[in-house]
Amino acid sequence: MSNRKLYLGPITDSRRWDMINIRTDDVFVVTPPKSGTTWMQTILALLFSADPDVETELMVKMPWVDARFREMPPVAARLEAMTQRRSMKSHTPMDGLPLEDHAQYICVFRHPLDAHFSFREHLRNLPMPFFDAWYPQDDAEGVTFRRFLDGGAEGFDGDAMPLAHILRHYQAACALADRPNVTMFHYADMIRDLPGTFARMAKLLGITHAPDVMEHLVQAARFDNMKAHAERFAPSGGKGFMKSDSAFFHSGTSGKWVGKLTEAELGAYNAVMDSSLAPKERAWLEFGAAGLSAA
Repeated sequence: MSNRKLYLGPITDSRRWDMINIRTDDVFVVTPPKSGTTWMQTILALLFSADPDVETELMVKMPWVDARFREMPPVAARLEAMTQRRSMKSHTPMDGLPLEDHAQYICVFRHPLDAHFSFREHLRNLPMPFFDAWYPQDDAEGVTFRRFLDGGAEGFDGDAMPLAHILRHYQAACALADRPNVTMFHYADMIRDLPGTFARMAKLLGITHAPDVMEHLVQAARFDNMKAHAERFAPSGGKGFMKSDSAFFHSGTSGKWVGKLTEAELGAYNAVMDSSLAPKERAWLEFGAAGLSAA
């Protein structure tokens, strides 16, 4: 994509994509944090391998390219050396990514409030103290939610995952959704119909497996199985990066925010959403296909 936006923060550097030679069969998983990224990557790993016991090793085999945790030259070299079909992860919105006409871009979204509360739990499981001021352990004054509503889409704010960053992701994906190689999935739909998600993804990728193989792959990607084998499915699982691999898969449910916000906080959230999105756009971002059918 020409005139790409620059996303640069304590975690993200979208310039790192300039070092990647994109192939026509590459698959990008593009999401806001805690919106189903690892789940979708796991689905891809299972479909690519046809093996329910595959060692996913997502951080190595399907790297998070725009994250600054690792020096970029070795990441780029490892990707260039791969002979199999490649997939890469990004938390950069689509307007900051290189757009190749034949590569596949899989954009996954989740109710913004569920993503926010999941991100709260996620940060407490990581050695990343630079977000402590945004996400204090003792937050009687509601600092965290105020910053979720007030934060900007880029820079430090963007990496702290405010609502503006989620909306930027969504609007950038919607702007490209008419392209045949840009596809949008919703976490709620994946929960509701995981076999259907596998079938849809397999069709997009041109992959065919026998029905019994697909059933085994679907069972491997169910939340309970991934949590029970967190050292295999969590990013950098078994390497001690997170305090708890199992805690990465905190609950896998929707409605995490119900009963946790005041009426004023919900009102402020609704005001931002209504001013930013048309009713049907908001309905899908929050609830997926069920939201559209109810709109």
